[in-house]
Amino acid sequence: MPNLAKLQIAFKNVYVRISAALLLATVIGLAIYKNDVPQTTSPIVYSQNISEITSLAAQKGNLEYLMVAKPLSETPRYIYKFKNAEQLHVVKVPSTSHLSLEREVLLKNAIPYSIAKDDYLASHKAVLLDEGQDSTSAEALAFLKRHALDIAIILLLIYVLKFGIPGMGMSANVLSPDKLKGSMDDLIGMDDIKQEVLHLEDMIRNRAEYKSHNIDKPFNVMLTGPAGTGKTKLVGYLAKRLNVPLIQASGSALESGYVGGGSKALNALYRKACKQGSCIIFLDEAQTLFTPRGRGEKKWEDDTANTLLGLLDGVKSDKGAGVIWVVASNFDDASSEMDEAMLRRFSVKINFRLPNKGERTELLRSFLKRKKEGLVDWNNLDLDQVAEMTANLSPALLETVVERASMISIQEKAIIDTDLMFRAFERSTLGLTDRATTAEKDKQRERVALHELGHFFMQIDPYLRSGMSLAEVKEKSHLLKISTESVSKLGALGYVLQSGDDVSLRTLEELERDVIQLYGGVAAEELFYGARGISVGSQNDIEKATKMLNLMVNRLSMYSRSKIDYSQLKQEGSDNPTIRQVEEKSDELYSYTLGAIRDYKAVIESLKDTLLEQYVLSKDAVFALLEERRELLMAHIHAPRAAALKLCTEGTAA
Repeated sequence: MPNLAKLQIAFKNVYVRISAALLLATVIGLAIYKNDVPQTTSPIVYSQNISEITSLAAQKGNLEYLMVAKPLSETPRYIYKFKNAEQLHVVKVPSTSHLSLEREVLLKNAIPYSIAKDDYLASHKAVLLDEGQDSTSAEALAFLKRHALDIAIILLLIYVLKFGIPGMGMSANVLSPDKLKGSMDDLIGMDDIKQEVLHLEDMIRNRAEYKSHNIDKPFNVMLTGPAGTGKTKLVGYLAKRLNVPLIQASGSALESGYVGGGSKALNALYRKACKQGSCIIFLDEAQTLFTPRGRGEKKWEDDTANTLLGLLDGVKSDKGAGVIWVVASNFDDASSEMDEAMLRRFSVKINFRLPNKGERTELLRSFLKRKKEGLVDWNNLDLDQVAEMTANLSPALLETVVERASMISIQEKAIIDTDLMFRAFERSTLGLTDRATTAEKDKQRERVALHELGHFFMQIDPYLRSGMSLAEVKEKSHLLKISTESVSKLGALGYVLQSGDDVSLRTLEELERDVIQLYGGVAAEELFYGARGISVGSQNDIEKATKMLNLMVNRLSMYSRSKIDYSQLKQEGSDNPTIRQVEEKSDELYSYTLGAIRDYKAVIESLKDTLLEQYVLSKDAVFALLEERRELLMAHIHAPRAAALKLCTEGTAA
């Protein structure tokens, strides 16, 4: 396979030479054309005065000849010459006047005339010129008209070779410090991240001191973390604190569509930065540049990354000494494989995280305080509760929830309180809900109600079997609401809305509880409709449970003494022992779920009717109904089921 990068260079050279040759040929051709054009020997008198033609009736005896040139054009010419006269007269008239002149003057007065033939016009080109127009410029204009497309293509090729294809290069904005808004104080919480940025600022300001420790390489910075966590804002704050311009560009713009386009765009970006002196280049959404090189067959695919590697090293001259590269990515080396050489170029790595509950509370308070007085009911607004329901949301998404609350407030002419924030969160995460879609689907709604109640009861099952009171279970439960309204965004006819928590290091016991909760819906369907009555509505739950079981068995080997990531061994075939172990754990956990859900059958059937009637039950409403059915609930709970599951789990782990 030929090297396309070399072919492209050769292509450029050929077209540059062709362009130059064609332009030179154009100039030479015009010069030759000028010298070869036959010139009329008699002086020409130009006119647009129609009265000259009407006066020919009285002078027809003195006429040597009269011709009409281009009679069907928009501007016919009358060409005439008097006997014993040197002047050749050319009168240009409008096409509408020519018809009347021909009829009323020439034919009526029997003035002889002829139509000028093409060979005459070719040898007397000047008769078609206007007064004051040079024959050379006319010939040049005619040449340009004939070759307009060819010349346009040549000019376009020259432009593309020099400046690239419009719209396929990198668009970089240079923002001066006075145009950057905000400050570090706008980042609520995130004290650990802000501290890292302050250290970076100190490194840049006191570069001489770091050089005394033989640290003279550029302070390139990598920002990683989920979208919406404030990476872009923080770079702007840093540039403002350092009082240097910020050059912002998108890494996706490097996908130029032609070989070498990304490298060319990066070099152009660096040259622009060097002209600024001290500045920050911020390359956002650049995760594709961190993928390991040399994996593809197309060698030129790594050209952009190779160019960035060289630029990150800095140049040997002083012109780029003040340039600081800050590159942002939504992934980090812990969650995805990255190029080692690229990672080594960054002396500073700052990993952004999602805000915890306390930080979410302060972020929400900050967003709501920006609104005018009287728009927020602070007495009926529990921000801790809102922060709990918005677990795992980024600051950008939290701001979206607040904006949605404002929209609902305006539409309903209501004041923002906890209930309205809850509805705004639901609208932001789930989208629009619809009762009309499910109103006439009684059988489907009944199935959805049983399915969602199955999820709920398996979520609180461990707490009930441990002997907790309903008040304690309510405190532990993450339930927000159970709904049998359809959600087009999820493609579902119902849902259970729950708040999350900030714990990411889940234990084996917690993961098993998650699987059991996922199995609660399908187990409820089997309990009420039989094993052959399970619907496809359980597909998403089963997919999630399978993924979690694969994590527990294959990747973390939680049920084996040998702590091995079996997924790296790439075992294939149906005889894979880890597949059998996943099946065994799935069967064990589902069997427990089916047995446990059977204990709640009477209560589920009782709550189902209320849910179908009201469409939606809030957490308070659900637990109020459970309180009314306390005896029915407690009579069917068998604590030994939880003990049996615990013993089974411990035995497998051992």
